[in-house]
Amino acid sequence: MINWRMARYRLEYLVFRTLVCIVRCLPVRESVALAKCLAFFIHYCLPRKLTRYQVASENLRTAFGEELSEKEIEQTIYQMWVHLFRMVVEIIQLPRKLHRGNIYEVMKFDYPPELITALCSGRPVILLSGHYGNWEMAVSVFGLFGFPMGVVARELDNPFLNKWFEKFRQSTGHRAMAKSGGYDDMIATIERRGHLALLGDQDAGKRGLFVDFFGKPASTFKSIALLALEYRAYICVGYSRRLPDHFENRQWVHFELGCEQLIDSTQCVSNDPVGEITQQFTTALERAIRKSPEQYFWVHRRWKSQPRVRAKKKRLSESLPEKKAA
Repeated sequence: MINWRMARYRLEYLVFRTLVCIVRCLPVRESVALAKCLAFFIHYCLPRKLTRYQVASENLRTAFGEELSEKEIEQTIYQMWVHLFRMVVEIIQLPRKLHRGNIYEVMKFDYPPELITALCSGRPVILLSGHYGNWEMAVSVFGLFGFPMGVVARELDNPFLNKWFEKFRQSTGHRAMAKSGGYDDMIATIERRGHLALLGDQDAGKRGLFVDFFGKPASTFKSIALLALEYRAYICVGYSRRLPDHFENRQWVHFELGCEQLIDSTQCVSNDPVGEITQQFTTALERAIRKSPEQYFWVHRRWKSQPRVRAKKKRLSESLPEKKAA
């Protein structure tokens, strides 16, 4: 019998590899134009239910309140899609376009000297970012500078696409680790005083730790802080955001690679160290996103989970009106 799922996966991979060949042959300006055309189609031609426009709009309103008008929200969402497609193009082009010889032409660096000290200290470093900017660009740069990491990411459903991305990350010396089921690999790496790279901005469910993100409680994974505390690791809240294009002066794109905050877990003296560190890296990520909000992936349901209300408190609040009425 025909395995229709595998047939679909092979077809998806064929389409993807065809796109890879086309994008690698395109000049930079034309590849940017292609990304903008795809973004226009997604944003203006498809039904907004399919593109999760309402989710993105609600997230932006939650984050910025009245700072943004409806027109500005719509424009931000459109620019988000432009950024997303440009990021895909850049990932495809990256192995041929970025190398040690042109890093300082492509990247502008904004980091404290303490970051290099941390990376060379013999202690593990957790490079933490979010779905913001081009996070694959940041990881590749660390690999080119000789700092291999275990890259933690969710495995793609399509095994052929997943294998392609694994090879892409391994090309700069990193090791791919599955987000689900790869915890032992993470522990083994950090016990060897190796470094990890992961994204920490997705909803962690009802059991997550609720900390403020753009002024509203958001469920966040506490395992990051627990790892840092147990293994005396640094947490580098970093980002790689796209800067304005200057194709007349540059052969490719221009990015800022920054460290928004370097957190030393051994310096935490709070009565709630897990909560303090989790709030610190979440606030640092928020500051980074505010620099270029159109480069954040707003279609994630970041505030999906709500803090639990204890049943006792709930019953008490419900009984108060009854007592007043009596």
